[in-house]
Amino acid sequence: MSDAFPASGVDWPTLAGELEALKADDADWRRGRLASYTYFFREALLDVQKAAYTSYIAENGLASPRVLRSVPRLLDDIAVMTRALFHAPADAGFSFTSGGTESIVCAVKAARDRERTRRGERFGVYNVVAPVSAHPALNKAGQYLDVEIRRTPLDAELRSDPAAIEAAIDADTIMLYASAPSYVHGLVDRVEDLAAIANRRDLWLHVDACWGGFISPFALDLGYRIPVWDLAVAGVTTLSADIHKFGYAAKGAGVLLFRNPALQEFERFSFSSWPHGTYETPTFTGSKPAGSIAAAWAVLRHLGRDGYLETTREAMEATEQIRAGIEAIPELRCVTTAVESNIVVFESVDPAVDAWTVADLLEELGWFRGKVHHPRSVHQGVNPAHLSVVDEYLGALATAVRGAKGVKSGCTGGRTY
Repeated sequence: MSDAFPASGVDWPTLAGELEALKADDADWRRGRLASYTYFFREALLDVQKAAYTSYIAENGLASPRVLRSVPRLLDDIAVMTRALFHAPADAGFSFTSGGTESIVCAVKAARDRERTRRGERFGVYNVVAPVSAHPALNKAGQYLDVEIRRTPLDAELRSDPAAIEAAIDADTIMLYASAPSYVHGLVDRVEDLAAIANRRDLWLHVDACWGGFISPFALDLGYRIPVWDLAVAGVTTLSADIHKFGYAAKGAGVLLFRNPALQEFERFSFSSWPHGTYETPTFTGSKPAGSIAAAWAVLRHLGRDGYLETTREAMEATEQIRAGIEAIPELRCVTTAVESNIVVFESVDPAVDAWTVADLLEELGWFRGKVHHPRSVHQGVNPAHLSVVDEYLGALATAVRGAKGVKSGCTGGRTY
């Protein structure tokens, strides 16, 4: 390959071969080597996703409904399905986003602009109060929007501490934030308690269900004890969930729901002071791949509730088998006892075994896992692709533990995306 812009075109068969060659060194996500980033169920479902995406590959999701009448219809269908899934009112505000980060930015932006309107201020120094386990996208939103993010300590169960949250609230607090579950520990924050505070203090409460949105409802149906977390809880103002995670849609596909549709007006951007008239976008992005919308629409309808029960059953069975295998290794233990999501976090109970060294050695063996700082532990998400390789993975984990004896990781921690 050359870094220079090509003087003449390259035929597709050559390019296709180059793409396949480039992917040769990628982690094999179909065989469970990745703990996140990709979310795989079946090859046949991937085919549905691809076909739906390519059927709208040239269309722009930003285009006016006057010219692309089908796209709003797809979005309306997605809105109806997700409102029902997350117990939202039938008229709840709905936005289709590129994923969790954009959803969080849009929720904070809406809360900020609502507060500006309430106070009659053009500018103001506001803050959002969240548990320390909140996703870093919240701080990205704060940096972009000039909103302070106040992170509070967790309680003994590694969940949001309502008392700590309330103590951090002041006259300039505009939002409380909860995770369902937190990406760090896989536990659902105390949404009911935070909703009670939000109601009492007249504050916006956002629930980040970007990881659990398309796992938790079905895990609950399968008998797992999932704390209440969605718009069924009075006091939850907005909720975000990613269809491109365990909804198994193409990236990027997320939703943001507003209990009160009137609040969605504060999310919108509109500008008319240029020669071309009004430019308006409902979310942060301008042009939007309609392929993502079509793929989300198709996969949601293709799987249906029965399909999602199957995907969730496999993901949760793999989660439980991995947890049991970890607990059977004397040097390790799971950080949490509750199984509220398909996230597994484990630490070392042997001073001679460093958890991060175990993660390093797993990576050398082809299994990529994350690193948690508090407590020092190893993190992995679980999807259906892991179910068929549980024994293989646990064998690699046992090998990594043996190799980690007396070796301290020099790594300062992995990146989180």
